[in-house]
Amino acid sequence: MNEHRKNERRKMIAFTPVYDSNKATLLGYLGDLSMQGAMLIGETPLEINTQITLVIDFPETAEFPARQVRISSRVAWRKQQENTPYFNTGVEFQKVNEMYKPFLQAILERYQFRREAGGINRP
Repeated sequence: MNEHRKNERRKMIAFTPVYDSNKATLLGYLGDLSMQGAMLIGETPLEINTQITLVIDFPETAEFPARQVRISSRVAWRKQQENTPYFNTGVEFQKVNEMYKPFLQAILERYQFRREAGGINRP
């Protein structure tokens, strides 16, 4: 897998559930997010190169109302976490609806871990 990314992925603070829209099943939770893709953490092993429509359920916050986002994606990679039943799964967004882009950008700017010399500083 090519480790070079155009945009840095941001680790998310809240447990944000991600579903398979076709099967209406929970795939896991967002581990990180960028405008180009995401990493999911869950017990479901997804096949690499599978096309999937994700439904991401962003919870309500003080700044944003709850919102459900649907994104056509491709499973880019998968790695099982050592000594656990969980998988880290990288997905590449195929097409992000224009109406979701400002919301996703705002989420990325506001809800992320910020690393500083002394550790993690949450916004």
